[in-house]
Amino acid sequence: KIDSLQTELKKVADEREAIDTYLTRFDSLDFDVYSHAKWELLGVSHDENIVVTYPDGHQTTDIKAHIEELKPMFVFAPDTRIVEHPVKFGSGDLTCVTGYILGTFSKPMPIGKGKTIAPTGKTFKLPMCTVGHWKNGKMIAENLFWDNQSFMKQIGLAK
Repeated sequence: KIDSLQTELKKVADEREAIDTYLTRFDSLDFDVYSHAKWELLGVSHDENIVVTYPDGHQTTDIKAHIEELKPMFVFAPDTRIVEHPVKFGSGDLTCVTGYILGTFSKPMPIGKGKTIAPTGKTFKLPMCTVGHWKNGKMIAENLFWDNQSFMKQIGLAK
């Protein structure tokens, strides 16, 4: 019985250590890599073939496509950042963090065909949540949640 309890205790300790590592990576990912658009470092936490599901349900299926999805916000809100994860936890190979995407609509927003929307100068504080599925130290799937309508209202593009 003692051997089986020690084995079980080691499993729990190993899982806790992995979760702590993943959550530390998440902090670094959001607070440094994302907030400073250091796209070349995204591979530290993301698998090359990561599947990312966005709030509207569309998906990307590799890191390069994911990076291309992240870049546009920094064009019209170059001060975009995440500075805290007030809630973060994990279980097994899954982690979950919440936070706020902060920024200012301070530059023209490209909308295609050479057209832009003029900046409103409005700030935004967008609640978000990310659920990550990890394997071999990297995220293989990421589910992103935020309210696009709330974002549009905050930057003055919706009522």
